Amino acid sequence: MAPRPWRPMLASATKCCTADDAVVAAAAAQGTEGGLSRYRASRSEFSRRLASFRKLSSMTNSPASGGTPVAGDGNKDGGDGGGGGEVVGPLQLYSFSFSELRGITHDFSSSYLLGEGGFGAVHKGFVDSGMRPGLLPQPVAVKQLDIAGLQGHREWLAEVIFLGQFRHPHLVKLLGYCCEDEERLLVYEFMPRGSLENHLFKRISATLPWGTRIKIAIGAAKGLAFLHGASTPVIYRDFKASNILLDSEFTAKLSDFGLAKMGPEGSETHVTTRVMGTHGYAAPEYVMTGHLNIKSDVYSFGVVLLELLTGRRALERVRSAKNSNGAGAEQVVKIVDWSRPYLVGGSSRRLRCIMDQRLAGHYSVKGARAVAQLAVQCTSPQPRDRPRMAAVVDALEKLVGLKDMAVAVGLWPANAPVAGRNAISAKIRAEVRGGGAVSRRRSASAKLP
Repeated sequence: MAPRPWRPMLASATKCCTADDAVVAAAAAQGTEGGLSRYRASRSEFSRRLASFRKLSSMTNSPASGGTPVAGDGNKDGGDGGGGGEVVGPLQLYSFSFSELRGITHDFSSSYLLGEGGFGAVHKGFVDSGMRPGLLPQPVAVKQLDIAGLQGHREWLAEVIFLGQFRHPHLVKLLGYCCEDEERLLVYEFMPRGSLENHLFKRISATLPWGTRIKIAIGAAKGLAFLHGASTPVIYRDFKASNILLDSEFTAKLSDFGLAKMGPEGSETHVTTRVMGTHGYAAPEYVMTGHLNIKSDVYSFGVVLLELLTGRRALERVRSAKNSNGAGAEQVVKIVDWSRPYLVGGSSRRLRCIMDQRLAGHYSVKGARAVAQLAVQCTSPQPRDRPRMAAVVDALEKLVGLKDMAVAVGLWPANAPVAGRNAISAKIRAEVRGGGAVSRRRSASAKLP
């Protein structure tokens, strides 16, 4: 069926265009039938579809005003779990021209390139009150849509809609946007520490201490709890390590809301949508059926917990043992399947087999065991068995400050080499299988609950 004709008009800050007199901005965020997800705009359509965004500048070129808190009481998801956030109502954003953003990024110079993703390239810039009255001097990240890339106008609009209304300490702050001809850009606060992915998996970066990992997990959990606790829940849908950004104090903030969707309302248990997201993080029932609810985000959070524990990616390519021809087949291993045998039962001795070797035993034994069991619950095959994010926040906050380091209680060899992810794994696995650990280590681990 051919897409319906578009007629741009200014309906409101969150309902910025219509099709056959039916508002589709909400459908854009939800990806429902007849919404923006039905087709990808051509280059010529970009300049027509959201002409009304130019009119939004009169509403958005002012600092955000006070909003209405979203969080309720402490017993609800988004209360104590995701408190501190608010919905600021109409879009409180600055509208920038393309020439302004090109200027602050030095014509999108490669020297200012921060990274690239499915949406497009991200460059660093700097803004101040000279550009807009009341705009605080600060570095920013400017994300430019690649029209030929994996994402498009629908994802750009979803980010404007969601981040333009939500404010929370653990959501990255969207300062403004550019909608000029075919150009689509977003301007965010700058996150100096980059993404969690870089700190966990790039070997050039220093190892994240255990306490910092717990802090990041709590911050990311609070961000999700806030989204899930809104009057109409918001499903993030693309929770992963690369979308968790860190400020100078390693405070975690969720970014990239291009795939976010409004959750089910009333008696509905899920929304049905095309399957999108990232392999390894997406919940199995969503991949199989397209049914999506807030528990799909909980599964993705559990995968990130496993990455924080092990230092391994959600999906890893490994080569099997060589066959008679001297060649080994390559296969993809999911961290959820690979780690589960070591997590079931809550054994600290088995858990150390898969702990990130770069921690060198400097992790809380009780804390690691609790995180492992929480990850098992979050990645349960059955959505109903997964906890709500408010409960996850409460569980993680109890682990702050634990001092029972594995290397101190004898559960980790004090002279184990730090370099190499599998430096002691073979020895430990042999001990676990055969019970051949030295008596001192056995007696120490026996004291662990």
